[in-house]
Amino acid sequence: MTSEKKTTPKKSERGAYFVAAGILFSRISGLIRMRALAHFLGSSDAGDAFYAAIKIPNFPQNLLGEGVLSASFIPVYANLIARGNKEEATRVAGIILSLLSLAVSIIVTLGILTTPYFIDLIAPGFTGEKRLLTITLVRIIFPGTGLLVISAWCLGILNSHHKFFLSYIAPVVSNLSVVFVLFFFRHEPAQSRLAFYAACGLLLGSSLQLLVQLPTVLKLVPHLRLSLTTRLHSVREIIRNFVPVVISRGVVQLSAYIDSILASFLPSGAVAALGYAQSIYMLPISLFGMSISAAELPTMSQAYGTENFKDILKRRIDSAFRKIAFFVVPSVVGFLTLGDVIAGVLFQTGQFNQETSYYVWRVLGGAAVGLLASTLGRLYSSAFYSLRDTRTPLKFSIVRVILTTVLGYTIGLRAPEWFHIDTSWGTAGLTASAGLAGWVEFLLLRSRINHQIGQTGIPLSLLFKLWFSALMGSALGFTLKIYIPTTHHPFLKGVLILTLYSLTYFSLTALFKIEESRLFLKRILSRLR
Repeated sequence: MTSEKKTTPKKSERGAYFVAAGILFSRISGLIRMRALAHFLGSSDAGDAFYAAIKIPNFPQNLLGEGVLSASFIPVYANLIARGNKEEATRVAGIILSLLSLAVSIIVTLGILTTPYFIDLIAPGFTGEKRLLTITLVRIIFPGTGLLVISAWCLGILNSHHKFFLSYIAPVVSNLSVVFVLFFFRHEPAQSRLAFYAACGLLLGSSLQLLVQLPTVLKLVPHLRLSLTTRLHSVREIIRNFVPVVISRGVVQLSAYIDSILASFLPSGAVAALGYAQSIYMLPISLFGMSISAAELPTMSQAYGTENFKDILKRRIDSAFRKIAFFVVPSVVGFLTLGDVIAGVLFQTGQFNQETSYYVWRVLGGAAVGLLASTLGRLYSSAFYSLRDTRTPLKFSIVRVILTTVLGYTIGLRAPEWFHIDTSWGTAGLTASAGLAGWVEFLLLRSRINHQIGQTGIPLSLLFKLWFSALMGSALGFTLKIYIPTTHHPFLKGVLILTLYSLTYFSLTALFKIEESRLFLKRILSRLR
């Protein structure tokens, strides 16, 4: 037991580092993809169609993919590996792959056949050529969704064996395939055709993402056999946990679709602006919330059933909370005060102009409301999954969706009309509504987990130092933004401002002797030597 205590934190920290590194490369390639899409599609009707189209195939991917398998498959499979029961683990892996493949085949076929009906649900405000283009794009992208679900199964195998980097860097090839296709057809004058080619690039990228992972997975599970039997106790446990998680993920996805539905009734460009903003505010959620939670889940699951499991769980949550808050707090402040600068650095080119950057800033400001809650909430959900409790996150996610719907309609659609303000603010109202609902979900999760394992959280003194450092950094960055002429290139201007902001934040947190700042700077310096 002593050795376990010594090695477990190290494994988690090393795993979180590899997950974060993989996600970082993946997100950078994703931002390159978004910049290419922004350059060619901007906030046009073709851009709206493309971003609406990728939401529909994403639904089964998120319903059956990484999040669901992380909650149901990884805890059981990783525990079998930890106990040395490799034969049963291999059988379980083959059965889950078979069941997933069957389910995905049915869903993809039905999805392609019923696409027009989905369009009317997800984007009822689309009509004419815009609607027809969206239908075409969905039918191209949908088969790639099935491949990504199998890719998520690969991720579950790799993560359980503590092979984190490959599974999270695999999406790089998918993102770059879209960039390659857009570059190849860059002389095409019609934006609708460019959107068509981008969808083909996504399908190609999905295939490559799966192929990159398969060789390593087959080495880890050398005697893999396909089977549809569900007689094994471990398989039945996965299925039992799978159902509430699928419903939970479906509920969360429904929340995102509600935003898209409401945005389709706003002026042209709202759906595209929402897509650009989502790619930005998902970056800290993925880099810090997802990376740390994904690395902690196998470790917590392997410790399940030990005498002091709850103590281990509490220590891991508290340690992870500090790391998440250290990076997410400056992200929140940055989105609120320098959102146009961030959007300009990443996307301002071609059809994406300064006005669009301001539009995305408003949406980012709304998203910042719930950013910290969303990242910390992921960790609490992982803790419940390690406890083999998948129903509690489901209950609270339903509460979140109901609140998101009510607040989104009220703040996003009705409030601009009531207060006679620009309707473009409605998109910001949608993300702010989701953020408020996220805080309610987070507080419910915290209350329940604290009741089970004891008080968890972040010291108020630490939070004060983090917020103070971030606000001081943003004040200096905002001042510099005022004095730099608007004629300067948005990329160079943004790099200067964000560099000043980051240096100020890390310098102040180092002066406050915050441990996470010392470790981060030490790791950066070690990489530069």
